[in-house]
Amino acid sequence: MKEIILEKFAEIFGESEGVGVYFAPGRVNLIGEHTDYNGGHVFPCALTIGTYGAARKRNDNKLRFYSMNFPGRGVIESSLEDLKPYKEAYWTNYPKGVMWAFEQRGMKIPCGMDLLLNGTIPNGSGLSSSASVEVLTGYILRDFFGFDVTNQDLALIGQYSENNFNGVNCGIMDQFAIAMGKENHAIFLDTADLSYEYAPIQLENAKIVIASSNKKRGLGDSKYNERRSECETALAELQKVVSIQSLGDLTEETFEEYKAAIESDVRRKRAKHAVYENQRTIQAVKALQRNDVALFGQLMNASHVSLRDDYEVTGIELDTLVEEAWKIPGVIGSRMTGAGFGGCTVSIVKDDAIDHFIDAVGKAYEKKIGYGADFYVVEIGDGPRAI
Repeated sequence: MKEIILEKFAEIFGESEGVGVYFAPGRVNLIGEHTDYNGGHVFPCALTIGTYGAARKRNDNKLRFYSMNFPGRGVIESSLEDLKPYKEAYWTNYPKGVMWAFEQRGMKIPCGMDLLLNGTIPNGSGLSSSASVEVLTGYILRDFFGFDVTNQDLALIGQYSENNFNGVNCGIMDQFAIAMGKENHAIFLDTADLSYEYAPIQLENAKIVIASSNKKRGLGDSKYNERRSECETALAELQKVVSIQSLGDLTEETFEEYKAAIESDVRRKRAKHAVYENQRTIQAVKALQRNDVALFGQLMNASHVSLRDDYEVTGIELDTLVEEAWKIPGVIGSRMTGAGFGGCTVSIVKDDAIDHFIDAVGKAYEKKIGYGADFYVVEIGDGPRAI
């Protein structure tokens, strides 16, 4: 991949002398969905697919961007004096947002750069291509200019830029999973205080299979911000009757005791999902520690039901992929992953069932939805790095 990217860089920007090549992974969340902005736990892992970048410093303040995923857009130009989000800047608002966020933290970027990207994450799939680009950009800035930031800082800067530059009120999970990824481990992260531990993923005779619904969605124009707002209102209502900082502070029993304080049925369902999903995630990690992969799969299934019925973020595409997966012998668990409203499902499938799973679920999906899904048998990889 390095040679391909350097060759393309030379074609687009003229020679590849002085170019650094970098990689930041995508991520998949195994369980713990829509809990990260509710003070709960999440359990994501970095993937071996992600975003490759080639970058070179310039001797002026100009920024030139090119993506091999969107060749029709050509080179998109900007400058360090104009770090503002523009609709016509398309995907470049993500790297520009990170540059802006560095400067907001007092880290002045001394010169412009040429940046070429090539992502191996399916566009719009919900595997966090945007967060991958953010962490990659931060990693490049640190490498180029020696900024004193840790990988965890890169995650926080990426989240800050997405919240405040790109207007998506996302939690910390995506950027954290990508910046802190570790091969063959998932990250058990408490989003309330960013304490975390690595949990080894040992799926004997099984693999993680991601199914992309191919229904394109952007977080900013989904109902993501609406769900977040509903949870914030529910939390404020609960805080009148119980002393909590976040929905993640509640057990199922405490929630049932105080849920009448939430004045709307819809908000009650949203809060229930946040509370129960957090507890499911804690249980799921304990199950893996006991090597109880079957229970982990059952909790994945229950997570999808809650996301479908209480949080209402699945939709016909994701429901079809999951419900067809549940019919296949050898599927240990299956659920939607990511924000929802399209995107992907994640399944744990026994090795000898993978081919049948892809064939059967793929055919049933295309018959019902009218277009095909794409399937990826993935491995858990490391965080960002120079290549």
